[in-house]
Amino acid sequence: MSDLVIRPAAQTRYDAVSLGEVMLRLDPGEGRIRTARSFRVWEGGGEYNVARGLRRAFGLRTAVVTALADNEVGRLVEDCILAGGVDPSFIRWMPYDGVGRTVRNGLNFTERGFGVRGAVGVSDRGHTAAAQLGPRDVDWDHLFGELGVRWLHTGGIYAALSDTSAQTVLAAVQAARRHGTVVSYDLNYRPSLWKAVGGQARAQEVNREVAPYVDVMIGNEEDFTAALGFAVDGVDANLSELEIDSFATMIGRVAEAYPNFRVIATTLRTVRSATVNDWGAIAWSPSTGVVQATHRERLEILDRVGGGDSFASGLVYGLLSGEPLATAVELGAAHGALAMTTPGDTSMATLAEVRKLAAGGGARVDR
Repeated sequence: MSDLVIRPAAQTRYDAVSLGEVMLRLDPGEGRIRTARSFRVWEGGGEYNVARGLRRAFGLRTAVVTALADNEVGRLVEDCILAGGVDPSFIRWMPYDGVGRTVRNGLNFTERGFGVRGAVGVSDRGHTAAAQLGPRDVDWDHLFGELGVRWLHTGGIYAALSDTSAQTVLAAVQAARRHGTVVSYDLNYRPSLWKAVGGQARAQEVNREVAPYVDVMIGNEEDFTAALGFAVDGVDANLSELEIDSFATMIGRVAEAYPNFRVIATTLRTVRSATVNDWGAIAWSPSTGVVQATHRERLEILDRVGGGDSFASGLVYGLLSGEPLATAVELGAAHGALAMTTPGDTSMATLAEVRKLAAGGGARVDR
């Protein structure tokens, strides 16, 4: 990918590292949170999901920078991370007070939704260890310099957790830039995370401070509007109503404001029901202009959570592998589509499955 300068794998310990909170997801399966009597547990988090996808689906060397309260719930999250193959060496373990008055682990109760009943997420993540991870709690120069990292991924969900986490994101992207590590950032605007700390104004303040250090910016139209302040003329906030050329016009304005962006990418989703979505993606770089992935109408979905994160990991894999942007965005869209056919936040797809779908393969039985 000529628009990005990526460190050679032989010079680094890790292909990719994610910075963000890893929560314990409690999944009631086909039922409702309010009537559940049992839950299946997964680990998940907007930034972490990308590192896990890069490891499990694409076979890259990944790690996560995060913090957990040192109790049995934290150790369960760690066990899930280990099962996902992501290096947990950079977890900061914080002493637990026995109650959770000062530090705790984040929980995320998530219903998948079905038909006319949309997916529902209820986060319980106040005062978490990850929200208290400070910019000086990680030796960034050791990580990016001595050990070496080709790619850092982080995003607006983690930046929204606290003033401390916003400062930690800024420290990480600045250090990555110093050491020649490519930085991707998913704006991932969540009104519920920002509403008590200043809303859109605060989101824009934080994200505009981070943006000059980002190489690959990911986000949908709402993200760019709410989190960076760019609007699309004559179009409402529903991306399903957005014409590609209108979005391309906005991308041009974003790229003009932030000439450091070497790639801008977004998923395109029309929600027909909780279990049927139209799904696609577009991306831009200075050398290619706008490229578009295969648009999959009426994609059947089992669990939509993490689809955007899996798009990001497929895109990052393609770019790290030296694929053209058009191929990378196809890999991202295919990986996101496959991830939404299985339960949990994280991908269960294989590289062969992703490449087959990206190349136009279908759902016939493999024997």
